[in-house]
Amino acid sequence: MNTQKDNQRLIFTATVGSQAHGLATPESDFDYRGVFIVPTREILSLGSTTKTTNWIEGKDDDTSWEIAHFLHLATKCNPTILEVFVSPIAEVDEDMKPWMEELRALFPYVWNSQYVRDAFIGYAHNQRKKLLDGKDVRPHKYAAAYLRVLYNAKELLETGTFNVNIGSTEFGEYVRKVKNKDPNISLGDIINRCQELEQEVRDAFDKNPNKETDFEKVNDFLLKVRKAHWTL
Repeated sequence: MNTQKDNQRLIFTATVGSQAHGLATPESDFDYRGVFIVPTREILSLGSTTKTTNWIEGKDDDTSWEIAHFLHLATKCNPTILEVFVSPIAEVDEDMKPWMEELRALFPYVWNSQYVRDAFIGYAHNQRKKLLDGKDVRPHKYAAAYLRVLYNAKELLETGTFNVNIGSTEFGEYVRKVKNKDPNISLGDIINRCQELEQEVRDAFDKNPNKETDFEKVNDFLLKVRKAHWTL
């Protein structure tokens, strides 16, 4: 998992992807996403070139973000980032656990209705393009992601959170069949179902259009982190 740099402190790493979605097969790899802290002293130093993202690609895909960048992306409702708030924990040091818990408790405050609608639908359209273009010769992977992200957006707008383990839901059974190339489900069926889901997302937004990001709450937490981590 995450390789910690000398000038960074890992807060936590979460398991994401098919393992977290409940859609893994014996061939599935493991994907991880994490959050780390760079010391405030280094950020404020003259000529600072703070690294905001770490990416390790191999058998396991492992990406992590510096906490300020992570929270910025969260307030933009990036689906990949919001998933980290609700995914199962893979790694956390005991002394960093309180910071992890406080960070993940910010989930209700970071997202807003409009950005959820726009960012999740935008992500879904990106998956649709990969599906139709036959990217990596893995259309069923992108079809499953297309369905899943729209379902998550609808659930988030309706309930204020979402279940990352879509495989445990009734709808997840359909997504699993799609991912496993069920011959009874055509490309047309998938596209039609996604179009229906997209409309359901827009309908859910219309019923809950005014949920806003609490920037004061998010900034207060970030300043608290910065004050506590002048050095590591």
